Amino acid sequence: MTTERAKRKLSAILSADVKGYSRLMGEDEIGTVRTLKEYRELMSRLIKEYRGRVVDSPGDNVLAEFASVVDALECSIEIQKALKSKNAALPNNRKMQFRIGVNLGDVIEDEDRVYGDGVNIAARIEGLAEPAGICISGSGFEQVRNKLPLGYEYLGEHAVKNIAQPIKVYRVLTEPESAGKVIGENEPKQRSWGWKAAVGVAVLVLVAGALVWNFYGRPPSIEPASKDKMALPLPDVPSIAVLPFVNMSGDPNQEFLSDGITEEIITVLSKIRHLFVISRQSTFSYKGKPVKVKQVSEELGVRYVLEGSVQRSGDRIRINAQLIDALTGRHMWAERYERPMADLFALQDDITMKILTAVQVKLTEGEQGVGYGKWRGKETVDCYLKMLEGFKVYHGWNIESTRETRRIAEETLAMCPQAPGSYFLMACVHLQELFLGIATSPQESAEKGIEMAQKALAMDDSMADAYGILALLHMLIREYDKAIAEAERGVALAPGGAWAHHFYAMVLKAAGRSEEAIPIFQKVIRLDPGGTGTYYVAFGDALRDTGRYEEAVSAFKKALQSAPDDIIAHVLLTSTYSLMGREKEARAEAAEVLRIHPKFSLDKFAPTITYKDQARTDLILDALRKAGLK
Repeated sequence: MTTERAKRKLSAILSADVKGYSRLMGEDEIGTVRTLKEYRELMSRLIKEYRGRVVDSPGDNVLAEFASVVDALECSIEIQKALKSKNAALPNNRKMQFRIGVNLGDVIEDEDRVYGDGVNIAARIEGLAEPAGICISGSGFEQVRNKLPLGYEYLGEHAVKNIAQPIKVYRVLTEPESAGKVIGENEPKQRSWGWKAAVGVAVLVLVAGALVWNFYGRPPSIEPASKDKMALPLPDVPSIAVLPFVNMSGDPNQEFLSDGITEEIITVLSKIRHLFVISRQSTFSYKGKPVKVKQVSEELGVRYVLEGSVQRSGDRIRINAQLIDALTGRHMWAERYERPMADLFALQDDITMKILTAVQVKLTEGEQGVGYGKWRGKETVDCYLKMLEGFKVYHGWNIESTRETRRIAEETLAMCPQAPGSYFLMACVHLQELFLGIATSPQESAEKGIEMAQKALAMDDSMADAYGILALLHMLIREYDKAIAEAERGVALAPGGAWAHHFYAMVLKAAGRSEEAIPIFQKVIRLDPGGTGTYYVAFGDALRDTGRYEEAVSAFKKALQSAPDDIIAHVLLTSTYSLMGREKEARAEAAEVLRIHPKFSLDKFAPTITYKDQARTDLILDALRKAGLK
């Protein structure tokens, strides 16, 4: 559609969606769909009665257009009255409450659909409405102020993504005693988010100004990405990269929260079979950098990019998120949330479902329940945040970070014995200690790690990565059949998860099936093209085992480019040079191992290079001894 052919007009837009839709679906999928269908039919009838038309209804959303703001607002009120009557017959936990936003603005008409600022603003102010409530923009309010027996509460001006000026927002008051009143319009609106003093706001603005401009001030038009310039082929299914959410709290210690929210969204999206999701390692390489959507799309080979920010103040959290179609430069969806910290899981659920709706991914029956619902009741937000803090440190993948992670894991277990994440974190610690060769008793540590992983899965059997960790622990004590079975469960749960496939390839390699493992490692690297060197370490190990020594050396060197002190990469490179007869280079690598870990012991390290074929294990150990490691 060219600008010349675009048909613009002024319309009243009604946008409505369901509060807590993900929770309703998670608890009763069939019942929720039935209720949603019934409520939508009722809303459609009322919209038609008030001379409007439904222009879109993705997911739990209803979007309607009216020629008159009065019609749109009267229709909204009748909808809420009718739904209230319907909800009265339902239990409290099954009530389906819509939030409605009404705006008067310019829209672009394309066949039967409408787009543009007028639609975007209606959708944004809808998010400010209370469940079963209505909000209206300042432009709409000016048209209806004295025409309906209603009252209004001024909520202040709100920044809307890609709209130059803040939008005035009013809450609609339908009680008879409120008729004719406009509350708070002549007073500065006291925001519930409030900082304790204006000085605090000024400091925050100065510290985070550049980041605010990046998120809020980006021009409406985004330069489209080019398929021809993509470094990797675009997948056949919808593909997405989730950029690290920006920490806007003004406190570096809250970085783990913004990172954790990003990782959790990636984890849940990776469970959707018909969605291609870039892993965290690749997207986190852009953290703190002023990158463009076009660049991310072309470098990672994806169509959609999600970006956002997180701001925490006490027990409140604000999350902004927007999804962009990089090939067109169009904003698919954007939302601003301001809620209590206790609503964190619900917020993450909502963001995930809005993404899937926007990219038109249809969930299978088994995927309908993915999300964070299983954490609720078992893991408080405090426990969840403590776990995120632990994994933030865990990703350091060195001796110091492992010891610090153990300390946090022990605190988490003591504080949150009911949380599956506590046991999962401790299982990861045991595994990392084994791989780094710092476990006091490798056999005992592996068994303890298995116990921790099994406890986590007994509480929540949807944790794909927990199955992967369990698989590696079984592998280290030579229980290969169990290892493969657990890894396959992880892949089944996360068909788009880089780590789930990585774990599976690793156990195949250890079981003597390196030829089968190599294409899986290649898939991992496509899912995470800019990711951790850990992938290349294991990939190189499989290449070496199949006699592809030069390719193995290249893979190990690639791993060391991103992590020069990766002791496992140095050990495996040492063995490869030794097997190739390049004794000088093998001894140089062995010296690097001892520089990083002066107390290195082959006895403690041996479990990490244990294979089903004992002769193969002995060959690698002999090659390491020949290079000078003991």
